[in-house]
Amino acid sequence: MERGDLLSAACPSREVLKHMTSRWGVLVLLALEGGTLRFSALRRRIGGVSERMLAKTLHWLEGDGLVERIAHEVVPPHVEYRLTPLGREGAARVRALADWIEQSLPEIAQNW
Repeated sequence: MERGDLLSAACPSREVLKHMTSRWGVLVLLALEGGTLRFSALRRRIGGVSERMLAKTLHWLEGDGLVERIAHEVVPPHVEYRLTPLGREGAARVRALADWIEQSLPEIAQNW
C-alpha cells in the first residue's frame, strides 16, 4: 500500500489515526501497555468508559491489527486483550505524546 497524505480527505490512514487518537483509543493503548487484560479489568482501569464504547474501541483497534482478542473456550467465557507488536509500537508513540501533555500541563493550563 502506498503511503498516504493525512491532510487529504481521501487518505486511508485517517481511519487508523481516528481509532488510535480517539478519546478511548488512546486510553486503551496506554492501559494495555501494562500487559494482557480481561474486558472487565480493562474497563476498571479506564475510568469513565462505557461497556459499549470500550467494545467498539477494542473492535476498531483489533481491526487495525493493534490489539489481539484472545477467547478462551471455558464456561463462563473468558476473553482477554493484548497489544500486538504493531500495537506496542503505536502505544509507545502515544505514550510519548501523553507524557509530554502531562509534563506540559501546568504551562498548558495557564492558557485556560
